Amino acid sequence: MALKVIGAGFGRTGTRSLKTALEELGFGKCYHMEEIMKNPRHLKYWAEIMNDGKADWETLFRGYQSATDWPVAVYYQDLMAAYPDAKIILTVRDPESWHVSIMNTIYQLSRKFARFSRLIPAVHRFLRGMEKVIWEDIFHNKLEDRAHAIEVFKDHIEEVKRVVPQERLLVFEARQGWEPLCAFLNVPVPANKPYPHKNNGAGIRRILKYRTLLTWGALIVLTALLFLLFRSLAI
Repeated sequence: MALKVIGAGFGRTGTRSLKTALEELGFGKCYHMEEIMKNPRHLKYWAEIMNDGKADWETLFRGYQSATDWPVAVYYQDLMAAYPDAKIILTVRDPESWHVSIMNTIYQLSRKFARFSRLIPAVHRFLRGMEKVIWEDIFHNKLEDRAHAIEVFKDHIEEVKRVVPQERLLVFEARQGWEPLCAFLNVPVPANKPYPHKNNGAGIRRILKYRTLLTWGALIVLTALLFLLFRSLAI
């Protein structure tokens, strides 16, 4: 099964909502960061892609019709070549609000949990890969520099517009709703259904709020991942 839709937008640009929308429109299952937690084997796949440059897209995306969010968006050009018939959706939002959002959610969470990842080598290698291809290669370890991060965000948008043929690209903001998305994908607008709003930022901020419980939470999560990893390898 080949990917039909590829997301090129950075994390925290409505990628979770787009996943839900694409599945509603028949382009699912849609691959999103959360799929890695559901499929522990994918930790290894992504670690090989991000650390070693070894990509087996067919195996990784078996059973999926669309993909969005990081780390997928890092490789949108490779995926365009691997799936020449796929359409590309660039999710965007106001750059200022994007920076506030990512600093208060994904970035903080990655920093808090990184210290515990060595307990599970597969998780540690995956997170090291994410560190390398996103925080280092894209943002040059300067995400905290607001002006620099926003410039990178805007440059990425312009790069995607320049690289992707116009007929294959939709620049999309969640507040636009179903109409432009459905027109681009040549599917009918769902009747009596609002465009999904799946913002997981509040959940991440709740985790970060309870700093005294963070260590125990991290250990529980990593222990669960280890259990799932061994169980999957035993099947």
